[in-house]
Amino acid sequence: MSKSPPTESEGMQINSDLAERIQEELGQNVYLCYQCVKCTSGCPVGKYFDWQPNQIMRAVQLGQEDIALEAQTPWLCASCQACTTRCPQDLDIAAIMDFLTREALDHGIKPPIQEVDNMNKAFLREVRLWGRSYELGLMAELKLRNIRTHPITEDLDMGFKMIAKNKFPFIPTYTRPPRNVKPIPGSSKAIAYYPGCSLHATSPEFNTSTKAVAEALDLELIEPEGWLCCGSSSAHRADPEAALRLPMENLSLIEQSGFSEVTMPCAACFNRHKAAQFEIRHDPDQKSTLDESIGYSYKDSVKVNSLGETILEHLGTEQVSDKVRQPLEGLKVVCYYGCLLTRPPQITESPNPENPTELDDLVGALGADVIDWSYKTTCCGAAHSLTRRDIVFDLSSTLIEEARRAGADAIVVACPLCHTNLDARQFQMGLDFELPIIYFTQLMALALGLPQKDAALNKNLVDPKPLLKEKGILA
Repeated sequence: MSKSPPTESEGMQINSDLAERIQEELGQNVYLCYQCVKCTSGCPVGKYFDWQPNQIMRAVQLGQEDIALEAQTPWLCASCQACTTRCPQDLDIAAIMDFLTREALDHGIKPPIQEVDNMNKAFLREVRLWGRSYELGLMAELKLRNIRTHPITEDLDMGFKMIAKNKFPFIPTYTRPPRNVKPIPGSSKAIAYYPGCSLHATSPEFNTSTKAVAEALDLELIEPEGWLCCGSSSAHRADPEAALRLPMENLSLIEQSGFSEVTMPCAACFNRHKAAQFEIRHDPDQKSTLDESIGYSYKDSVKVNSLGETILEHLGTEQVSDKVRQPLEGLKVVCYYGCLLTRPPQITESPNPENPTELDDLVGALGADVIDWSYKTTCCGAAHSLTRRDIVFDLSSTLIEEARRAGADAIVVACPLCHTNLDARQFQMGLDFELPIIYFTQLMALALGLPQKDAALNKNLVDPKPLLKEKGILA
């Protein structure tokens, strides 16, 4: 029997309360969305959602809070910024998804993906305790919180491999910014070095090769003492105040130390600091509140660069090429930028956020054969590395398979989170081949003729040495 159409009194009543709360906190007018569906068509994790991004946006427009606040979708958002980058109305859809998770918690709604909420709480607790991420503590807490849904033995195989490579510090590092910051001698002519938590823990090969390459290129890097974790994706999803305060405390420390430039190897750290700069430049009230909170009036005199940008701006490809002593001839690679080095462009200031070429140019200057491919900025699922392995295996294995299909001998990366997913988890993906995942600085160390220890190739879980020996790059 067909149902009679609703009478006027029974018809849907549009409630703008949720849209108004989003406008108030984020400055985002959700009614600008005209359902072009670009956010959905470009979402790398859309097949895992219960409601697609455009449907969530429509629910918010109509005031259907039961859909918007109870959906799995905001919790499974990978924060890859593809939707925000591609929205023709310049809506920050990723930020709206983050808002909906916080709003759901404020309404007492149980998270439909509890592991993500557990991750956010555990990560931020570690940062509050130590000032930086402590991976072993984080994973121990997550195992206890998720014991009913995840076997306690999950990822122990990867953990043992990383421990064997000395990638997990057993003792956390406690840090806080110094109270009285004074200029560091030589800082006016040097570059501040912000390695981020990963380079001091799970990605020592990136740290070692970065320092060696910088010295070989006559780039003086100085790491200020007392820097804090940037907050990563957990902060901007669960605690916007910390997401702004943590990066700004670092930038204030760097500015007071006398630097005018900071380089950040980690893509997530780079993105979070650029996002904080963007926010204070466009919201004077936020800046005033923040200055009062940290006890320093930030002058906004520090330029934030990714490591690749620093090398290209200070030397350029020609000077890098002139310093090559061991060309990477015969080595076929694809360059993988990940999500956060280029997106969204209004924050990263990337001229080509969907098809960047800077890393290609830099690796090409080393003599490698750089293959163009269509997956340069496709998400690897890093935000879910410790919560939803199925998503990580799906996205990351696709990247590895497509790189192989493109004819690459290896994938070159510039992000420790991407490297962990593609390198450390590769043996868990059931692939019938291995593909080395190499930091661009590791290749630079070899091409510049530095000792093998400076490339720290022994830290990679997928051993790149047999490939490099086959190509005549290693003896």
